[in-house]
Amino acid sequence: MRFRLTHVGVSLPALALAAALLGGCGSSSSSNELASKTPVQIIDAAKAAAASAVSAHVAGSIVSDGKPISLDMELVAGKGGKGRITVEGLSVKLIQVDKAVYINGSTAFYKRLAGTAAAQLLQGKWLKAPANSANFESFSQLTNLRKLVGSTLAAHGKLTRGESTTVAGQKVVGLTDGTKDGTLYVATTGAPYPIALVKKGASGGRIVFDRWNKPVTIVPPADSVNINQLQSGR
Repeated sequence: MRFRLTHVGVSLPALALAAALLGGCGSSSSSNELASKTPVQIIDAAKAAAASAVSAHVAGSIVSDGKPISLDMELVAGKGGKGRITVEGLSVKLIQVDKAVYINGSTAFYKRLAGTAAAQLLQGKWLKAPANSANFESFSQLTNLRKLVGSTLAAHGKLTRGESTTVAGQKVVGLTDGTKDGTLYVATTGAPYPIALVKKGASGGRIVFDRWNKPVTIVPPADSVNINQLQSGR
């Protein structure tokens, strides 16, 4: 079988991550004295804590370039991740492990990716490609824990520190970026993980990180179809 892959038509890595919405949760009740720090010091502490994490869960919904996006991913630093993303109603399961990325898309997703005829043949099947494949590179970027968090915390305007509060039972301090109308909440007890970043307005939404350092098992799906074989007609 031979077919020509077409562009999905969505810039997945964008995910408005630079304007972003990410979060997490700490497990200790002891104060980390973060609430007395400057906004820059708080951001630096959150970056360091997230960079040292072994694993995390990220889930939520945002709007990027006018396109609704949702994701629910379990990520392991240095290994990959697994979960599901939905872009403009196109849903796809995603796994990355052992330098390979696997996707299992809805019929509508496969139609956008490969056309109607190929979608009928691919329905219910997992596609496999190298993680650095041009076709799947945007997907594989969503499974890199450190890049995902790092890109989020790197892009911000002038920050204003808010009052200490509680989000999902976690004591936090809020940092508001007036240029993007978003607020990042960082844990003030235990490790200073980012808890949530909530953005207002038409392009807003909320994504949270939790399950920091919890065990995550990632295994490749059985009976996947190698995308290189499909493209070569073998």
